[in-house]
Amino acid sequence: MAEGILRDTARSRGLQIETDSCGTSSWHLGHTADPRAIVNMKTHGIDISDLRSRPFDVTDFTSFDHIFVMDRQNLADVLALAQTQEARSKVKLFLDESEATKVKEVPDPYYGGDEGFENVFNLLNDATESFLKRHLTN
Repeated sequence: MAEGILRDTARSRGLQIETDSCGTSSWHLGHTADPRAIVNMKTHGIDISDLRSRPFDVTDFTSFDHIFVMDRQNLADVLALAQTQEARSKVKLFLDESEATKVKEVPDPYYGGDEGFENVFNLLNDATESFLKRHLTN
């Protein structure tokens, strides 16, 4: 959901950025997003049906300027792979970007209902807006 919101928002503002999302395990390698996430995003006019899961790779440290994680466990997992201070400095919790919430970890909506996906959408959307405002727009 985070990648979909970020790429859609940037695109709608005429910003050219490269986005990619991945996980810290290969449990869902090659799978699409949760069908409920796809439906939620469509209600906001964002299509994420093309996204497929892939594992995080150490080459991502050199391929990307920012590496956002959704929770503290993923933060620890990714930081454990960082071999330099420069690589570590790229990694942060995505919700740390948000100006609208004190929540730091994106809650996993998997076991909840549709409202959980909407809550996650709102958290991620706020973080995206703040990130773009601070880092990529005038």
